[in-house]
Amino acid sequence: MVTYANRAQVYTATTGTGTITFGDAVPGYQTFGAAGVSLYDYVRYLILDDDHAWEIGRGRYSSPFGSSDTTLSRSVAESSNGGAAIDLTGNATVSVIAAAEDHVDPAVISVLEAGIGI
Repeated sequence: MVTYANRAQVYTATTGTGTITFGDAVPGYQTFGAAGVSLYDYVRYLILDDDHAWEIGRGRYSSPFGSSDTTLSRSVAESSNGGAAIDLTGNATVSVIAAAEDHVDPAVISVLEAGIGI
């Protein structure tokens, strides 16, 4: 299960394929925390790098002990790098999104409701 948030998008200066450290919110958006994501929540994320690379995955929002930084772990679902983590250049944005796998088919809901007598 992932946490949803509205208008959460931040910059990151992170390079490489590891954990992302967040920067400021993109103008017109808010930080993950301000959007209601709590520490240790899992979110579905979209990374867009300035070299047009992209990555969708599931990550855990956290803060290293003793630090004011917030970070996001990366577990890639799909990407422009053949499904592997993209190699960040140091100029990217990270957003909370809802992906197709986060939505439940209405037919499944109907079956569940019928099974429990709703």
